[in-house]
Amino acid sequence: MTLPLGEGWHEALGSELEAPYLQDLLAFVAAERAASSVFPSDADVFAALRAVPFADVKVVVLGQDPYIRPEQANGLAFSVPRGVRLPPSLRNIYKELEADLGVPPCAHGDLSRWAGQGVLLLNAVLTVREGVSFSHAGHGWERFTDAVIAALSQQRSGLVFLLWGRPAQEKVARIDAANSRNSVASGAPPRHLVLRAAHPSPLSASRGFFGCRHFSATNQWLRQHGQAEIDWALERPAT
Repeated sequence: MTLPLGEGWHEALGSELEAPYLQDLLAFVAAERAASSVFPSDADVFAALRAVPFADVKVVVLGQDPYIRPEQANGLAFSVPRGVRLPPSLRNIYKELEADLGVPPCAHGDLSRWAGQGVLLLNAVLTVREGVSFSHAGHGWERFTDAVIAALSQQRSGLVFLLWGRPAQEKVARIDAANSRNSVASGAPPRHLVLRAAHPSPLSASRGFFGCRHFSATNQWLRQHGQAEIDWALERPAT
């Protein structure tokens, strides 16, 4: 079965897409859908990898798993469709964005404008059973998203990785391996910028997410590496 991924991802992931665990994982998710509600919809599971072609990724925002309430999860980490009430984590992201760059909070939670600028909004686990956080952890998604991160680390350079929360930070080995291998061999600085912070949920935001200044640090890195900054504002005043 060919996964519905965006441009360049099949080539980048290569043989990983033929690994037996992936078929077992998709069968598990299908069985879960038959027995209960699973988010996001089947059509949106790989939305993050369709929204940004492999060659266009500039920034990777890593979250944990999808929102667990109806109508929230849309396949982009931390994003919700327009018209859906903002989840607490997203409200905290907007608070930090305003404190960091002066960008006022947005009334909607659709982060697709970020994706359109090369921000890959990826969760460590791509599906979840309604009402039960981490219910699909440990069934194979972690290996798949490890492969995504490793492909970006090894085949691209100058990326920014924002690791928010413990499950996201567990991916750091997939990034640091690429950084260390190249830096030690050549004496050059790391190929990627890796920034870590607490998850923006109300339970942990005050323990290291607020004040992390990841948005300005990302743009500073992009400028230094000759890339266009991310315009983090999701709405612009009419001119």
